[in-house]
Amino acid sequence: MARILVTGGAGFIGAAVCAALAARGDQVLAFDRGDSPALARHRARFPGITFLPGDITEWPHLAEACLTHRPEAVVHCAAIVGVVASQASPAATFRVNVEGALTVFAASRLFGARRVINLSTEEIYGPFQAPEIDETHPCAPVAPYGISKFAIEQLARDEARQHGLSILHLRTCWVYGPGLPRPRVPKTLLDAALAGRALHLAEGADFRVDHVYIDDLVAGILGALDAPQPRFDAYHIASGAAPTLGEIVAILRALVPGADLSVGPGNYAFAAGVPVVQKGALAIARAGADLGYAPRFDIRAGLAAWIAARKAGED
Repeated sequence: MARILVTGGAGFIGAAVCAALAARGDQVLAFDRGDSPALARHRARFPGITFLPGDITEWPHLAEACLTHRPEAVVHCAAIVGVVASQASPAATFRVNVEGALTVFAASRLFGARRVINLSTEEIYGPFQAPEIDETHPCAPVAPYGISKFAIEQLARDEARQHGLSILHLRTCWVYGPGLPRPRVPKTLLDAALAGRALHLAEGADFRVDHVYIDDLVAGILGALDAPQPRFDAYHIASGAAPTLGEIVAILRALVPGADLSVGPGNYAFAAGVPVVQKGALAIARAGADLGYAPRFDIRAGLAAWIAARKAGED
């Protein structure tokens, strides 16, 4: 049993991490600016989760949490997430993501944490140069979100060189599943299908990206926490495949009979005037070898699991 601090512990990914850690017997410190229904449900089920209100950009908040509870490891999920959100508020994105991460790293080191797991993103690569890429792909991010996340990784490497803190970066891709708050595919498609609403996207059928089911990401995070001697500081936690949006629409139409969904040809856009750069699949061999990572959900299995959770009232 370990004491583990999860920043952004009330968020989509953070709350799921808190539940998984508590389920295996760890003492979990969910650090976030506010509570959430998901975290409240997990706390009701698992008494080993403690909610700690605070902001990662405020040193006294994080220092007090670490001084009082002395976490042995930190899972850093808190961030302003997404290309659109970062373009709307670049300065806030850098304050929360970069300054916040530096605060997390300093508090972790000064108060004795043995390892930090930093949640990173495929956005650090910018346009993919191949249909499948590994962790050695050049990093050329093109939006404030990806740029901030790349800066965090580089600053973490400096922290590790200077002070020896173990910081592992888990680069994930488009995470989906119960609790996803962002109105993007495949959530928008699944919502429409289950509600019996028609949804016809004008374009995007040819767009490929690696979709990662939330349970697989959480398993990868736990594997990174437990790995005794990881050889690298960066790992892909993904599905290892990149279905097209057209294929996802076809899968949902098969899983939800009568679903009135369609998508036109072309690339996908986050929003009007904000096209997504070239993407693809993230190779996961490194995480498999070092972290024991083996995803259980391809896109069909993940969507089916999400539909089942929705019907069971668990989303």
